[in-house]
Amino acid sequence: MKAIAVTPGTPDSVHLNELPMPSLEAIPNGRGVLVRVLKVGVDATDREINGALYGNAPDGYDFLVIGHESFGIVEAVGDAVKHVKPGDYVSCTVRRPGGSIYDVIGHNDMTSEEVYYERGINLRHGYLTEYFVDDMEYVVRIPEMIKHLGVLAEPASVVAKAVEQAYEAQRRLLVWEPQTAFVMGSGQIGLLATMALRLKGLEVYTIARKPAVDNIKAEIADGYGGHYISTKEQSIEELVKEVGKPDIIFEATGSSWLAFDAMNHLGLNGALVWTSITGGDAESTIPSDKINLEWVLGNKLMLGSVNGNFRHFRQGIADMLQGELTYPGVTEKILTHPIDGLDNYQEMMDLLVEAKALKVYVNVSDG
Repeated sequence: MKAIAVTPGTPDSVHLNELPMPSLEAIPNGRGVLVRVLKVGVDATDREINGALYGNAPDGYDFLVIGHESFGIVEAVGDAVKHVKPGDYVSCTVRRPGGSIYDVIGHNDMTSEEVYYERGINLRHGYLTEYFVDDMEYVVRIPEMIKHLGVLAEPASVVAKAVEQAYEAQRRLLVWEPQTAFVMGSGQIGLLATMALRLKGLEVYTIARKPAVDNIKAEIADGYGGHYISTKEQSIEELVKEVGKPDIIFEATGSSWLAFDAMNHLGLNGALVWTSITGGDAESTIPSDKINLEWVLGNKLMLGSVNGNFRHFRQGIADMLQGELTYPGVTEKILTHPIDGLDNYQEMMDLLVEAKALKVYVNVSDG
């Protein structure tokens, strides 16, 4: 069966390859779920893997099938599988267990091992193929009501985990009731974070570069009841003077400099969450003495958050469901650039390289 793959270590190597048809028997103890792929979302991670910035092939292969944002329909299940059945819409988690205590207890996303296993990213094939099979532990059902948003389940899980982690860490304060949030970046993660934080009742300012006029990202942020702020029209310093320093900053820019710069703007007892992954070797200068002083005296927190486990997928799906009821039709606007068929892999990658599309996804099959 067809699959879109790269040759790790070789820049711009995206190509069409072949994988054998998977079978339920590959998963022991009747725990297998066979899924026909309907759609797969792609993002900057896939672009950077194609740029050979990171990513490794599974053992026994000289290529890596990319695509970690899955949406499909169940074709068959093993005898032990009870939570999904043929015909159900599903997504699948990304991280797979290693040997640390966190992996053993089902928190693969918090592994303490240097080597990690992620479908479509590192040492495990991804979902840009026609079918896949996986253990039932990693398969998450998506309600039919939001099947049109199913391809966003993985990025929604990233947001759900990051927000959960911030609130969990802030339990140190005993009473923490954030009122204002800055979301840095207006890609899919930034916009879904805008939605999630709005659902928690926060006043959210979504900060990006492009002016708001004729801008789908501004339309979406405003549609969630947030405030889209263009740094070409108002600096972050000016925004802080107007609304005060935020209680939480959700950073999703893809820029390490902006991730560090966000440290200058966080309020007292605030939480800064980094979700950007920046492959490369860029360097920048920060006012380290000022930040050190303000962060120690201000009891500020910074944490990094990378993908999620099945619990976060469930929460992300629940957020999208609530978001669809609260802000009807807004989330679907994120899905801007469909690619029809695996054969059009070069068009898919060109859109990612040009970085002009909000959300690129591949229509693999109908369903």
